[in-house]
Amino acid sequence: MDREDWNDRYRATELVWTADANRFVVAEVADLPPGRALDLAAGEGRNAIWLAERGWRTSAVDFSDVALDKARALAESRGVSLETIVADVTTYEAAPGAYDLVLVAYLQLPEPARSVVLRRATDAVAPGGTLLVIAHDRSNLDGGYGGPQDPTVLATPAQVAAALTDLDVVTAELVERTVDTPDGPRVAVDHLVRARRDGADRG
Repeated sequence: MDREDWNDRYRATELVWTADANRFVVAEVADLPPGRALDLAAGEGRNAIWLAERGWRTSAVDFSDVALDKARALAESRGVSLETIVADVTTYEAAPGAYDLVLVAYLQLPEPARSVVLRRATDAVAPGGTLLVIAHDRSNLDGGYGGPQDPTVLATPAQVAAALTDLDVVTAELVERTVDTPDGPRVAVDHLVRARRDGADRG
């Protein structure tokens, strides 16, 4: 889907995704002291706004201006500040070493675009900072529910971890989500990769 396809999708409903932060983001970020955060492919801002509510100075990047308009409105309704940047994450370059947390959640891209985005996301991580990548996993295509059905946009934890050459990979694993469907609960398989850049302790 291109930018206008996503804009049409975001216009078609109040919220394409839930307003609640992703459960894995909540779990993985809970132990981090607030700092400066970058949410790449932020969509309607559910994760970025959750971070802002917890004291993070958050920038949300997405190529859909419609989605980011909704993100700003939601942030305002919750009483938090959110910087929004309309840009294509496949070409966007954040300031090097500027972010204590870089989040890439459910950005499903084929190669070589996926590795390009991950490399630039890595570059944006500050000393002592964290990169968190969550996505539909390749194994979900055959053994899980929902998600993209195009194998070219699905990776594995090992493939993602291999692209993070300048960071120390802390976690690279499969995680499961229970999804409520008209036919009952189903299980979706995602991957979660968390990495850290060596450097001075934050405090």
